[in-house]
Amino acid sequence: MELVEKLQNCTAEVAVMGMGYVGLPLALALGEAGFEVWAVDVDEARVRQLREGKSYLLEIEDEAISKLVDAGKLRATTEMSPIRRADAVIVCVPTPLSKTRDPDLSYVVSATAAIAEHLRPPQLVILESTTYPGTTEEIVLPQLEKAGWQLGVDFHLAFSPERIDPGNEKFPLRAVPKVVGGITAECTEAACALYAQIIDRVVPVSCPKVAETCKLLENIFRSVNIALINEMALLCDRMGIDVWEVIEAAATKPYGFMKFTPGPGLGGHCIPIDPFYLSWKAHEYDFRTRFIELSGEVNAAMPGFVLSKVSDALNARGKSVKGSTVLMLGLAYKPDVNDVRESPSLKVADLLLSKEANLIVSDPHVVEARWNGHPLKTEPLTSELIQQADCVLLMTNHTAYDYADIADKAQLIIDTRNAFAGLEGNIVKL
Repeated sequence: MELVEKLQNCTAEVAVMGMGYVGLPLALALGEAGFEVWAVDVDEARVRQLREGKSYLLEIEDEAISKLVDAGKLRATTEMSPIRRADAVIVCVPTPLSKTRDPDLSYVVSATAAIAEHLRPPQLVILESTTYPGTTEEIVLPQLEKAGWQLGVDFHLAFSPERIDPGNEKFPLRAVPKVVGGITAECTEAACALYAQIIDRVVPVSCPKVAETCKLLENIFRSVNIALINEMALLCDRMGIDVWEVIEAAATKPYGFMKFTPGPGLGGHCIPIDPFYLSWKAHEYDFRTRFIELSGEVNAAMPGFVLSKVSDALNARGKSVKGSTVLMLGLAYKPDVNDVRESPSLKVADLLLSKEANLIVSDPHVVEARWNGHPLKTEPLTSELIQQADCVLLMTNHTAYDYADIADKAQLIIDTRNAFAGLEGNIVKL
């Protein structure tokens, strides 16, 4: 197949739709492999930065972008017309939940419509956006066929779930195996040929549904286990037991135990959202995913527990949340990234503001975020801020923080990440 040969030789042009935390690293990897890449995004600010060779993601250096732009291997655009030039189109658009926690596939539908309008046979189309089992065959395929294009003749279609972990230097994109499920064997072959140029191990599966479900299982596994350890943290708190010490002791067992740690809630695009995609789809089969739903309830309650820890600790010092200065350290959902999507910090900030706390936020990687209409602008972390705060609330354990210095200066610390372990001070653990 000529298309497969072009993919194997890296002589194909590839359009990547969506330049977020998934699409941009993928586009860069393709460009570095030798492909000519079209970086397509509706966000004009993002496109402008890419054209200028600048990065908006903390874990990606400007140089990684500028060298590909200068070499003509990466071209950013808000236009959809370059899809017509591409031999392969990879869709990496958002798949959020609606207010009623139903899947919102509007971005996928819009991207597919653009592909249907500009498709150039023979073309490979791959969906990477996380979604419920059946989306590729029930939503994307019919939309392309309705436009008059024929599967196996005009286009090949596959699903390959993204496995990007922002900020994780131990597992870069190339080192993480890529699961690929095509609608036909030829679809799978074409998609595998593309990914084999940038990923060390490609794992073909029988169909898109398997690949779609695989992604959900990965994140549901984490969600359920995090909920379990969060529930243990709540119980240990009530029993006066140090849950962190319990976890470290249990982790010494060389088999049958996998270490998870509690926290103030779930963040990022995947774990707080993906389980609900499968729960929603299960209703179609008259099946209730009780473990998934319960884990969601436990994890969603953690920001409220953090508020109670702050309140109790302040009360013990003769103060209330109302009117107290709370210095929140960290807006990002995980350390050393600038990603605030679904961050528990935003939810805790909202709770503190509702209790009329004087909230100050400091994050070395985030300038501003918004939650429920509240603008949250971060401040540089200074000795004065630490000393003046009635309570320092550690939400994100960035490596940039000097924990020993903070412990030395703070009046009171609420540590939701066990980042102050071994340090002296008025420290209250989660």
